[in-house]
Amino acid sequence: MSYLRCSEAALLLFTFVQLTAALKCVCHLCVNHTCETEAEGACWNSVMLINGKEEAVKSCLSPSELKGQVFCYSSRNVSKRDCCFTDFCNNETLRLNPGVILGMCAVQNLWCNHIKARKQDPEEPLDDQTLVSSDKCLKELIYDMSTSGSGSGLPLLVQRTIARTIVLQESIGKGRFGEVWRGKWRGEDVAVKIFSSRDERSWFREAEIYQTIMLRHENILGFIAADNKDNGSWTQLWLVSEYHEHGSLFDYLNRYTVSVEGMIVLALSIASGIAHLHMEIIGTQGKPAIAHRDIKSKNILVKKNGTAVIADLGLAVKHDSNTNTVDIPINHRVGTKRYMAPEILDDSINMSSFESFKRADIYSLGLVFWELARRCSVQGIYEDFQLPYYDQVQSDPSMDDMRKVVCEQKLRPNIPNQWQSCEALRIMGKIMRECWYANPAARLTALRVKKTVSQVTVVKDIKK
Repeated sequence: MSYLRCSEAALLLFTFVQLTAALKCVCHLCVNHTCETEAEGACWNSVMLINGKEEAVKSCLSPSELKGQVFCYSSRNVSKRDCCFTDFCNNETLRLNPGVILGMCAVQNLWCNHIKARKQDPEEPLDDQTLVSSDKCLKELIYDMSTSGSGSGLPLLVQRTIARTIVLQESIGKGRFGEVWRGKWRGEDVAVKIFSSRDERSWFREAEIYQTIMLRHENILGFIAADNKDNGSWTQLWLVSEYHEHGSLFDYLNRYTVSVEGMIVLALSIASGIAHLHMEIIGTQGKPAIAHRDIKSKNILVKKNGTAVIADLGLAVKHDSNTNTVDIPINHRVGTKRYMAPEILDDSINMSSFESFKRADIYSLGLVFWELARRCSVQGIYEDFQLPYYDQVQSDPSMDDMRKVVCEQKLRPNIPNQWQSCEALRIMGKIMRECWYANPAARLTALRVKKTVSQVTVVKDIKK
């Protein structure tokens, strides 16, 4: 029966894909002041209060950003935002209420004075009630502050207030960086990643990346707070994020198989998260393109609804499009050897080209898809869980081990013959091959992977 559903999905695969014409919009800081969205995108118009002055931003929104809906909501105080869906519909200037501007300037002055007072008396205990409204849950708090500001996260004082009122419950994982705990904040579960002091650079880098403007996305781990705790004898470095009880994709696939629909939902959400990381958003409140550099099943978490989020941004690099330079962190950590692209293994990667890092991410994505597809059950047939190259290298391979297999022998994980009997698995196999080409320039982009996988999910929506 499941085989028939899979075959029916294949027959309808391309029939119901909606092809929507691209949309042209007014764009600040774009060439010719015009941008063009992908299909099903929108034009974005906004005005924000920045340092007491109104600042307008007009740009394009991709379908993934539009789906997140954050960009289309106005706050009550410091911004107005509007999404529209016809050519150049954002060619008008929004204005804030003058009374709001005066009021917010007064609030900003009070806030600055509050910060100065804190600096003068650093031992003064933080007042949780004054900084964090007692009737707000975490999601409401993050939503309010991310939509009323730059979209880069909670203010630092609020982060510290939250972090210092978390009660640790249980250790849920260990890694080379330190340990992950489940904690409680006002009855809500949170994840607390505790770094050792020798990994301060990883902690700082990850906190910095998570607070990049407009990074928040449904398929990127929800960052809450960063704090350093010094008890006199040692320093703990905390990174607080949303908690997902299923844990990593690695853990999930070890415990469970997935249906065809479940595989596609996970694959699409993983590709969507990476596509958002890789994408640059142009504008005053824009977002730089970011490459992850350590994509693997242990760095992807599974949400309760069966979708996934990208986690562990400690090795990420940012692209500065104005200077065309790559912001590479100074860090003794390297990526995971098993998932390294051939150009990293043989040291031929062009470190000055940001595209090189994106293409290396795509190679790793192909390996993650292979792990996922092996656990897809069709008519009760599936593979056991294995890591990529499990049959070629030892459990903790060296760079030389991986270089010999990937670069010299040019081997890739085996794609089982039975995948050809299910169209969804056949398409996943094709995507993998096009992600792990030896030539980086021949690999798919994250957006192309997302679009290809999304065509398989159309059938599921139609059946409802």
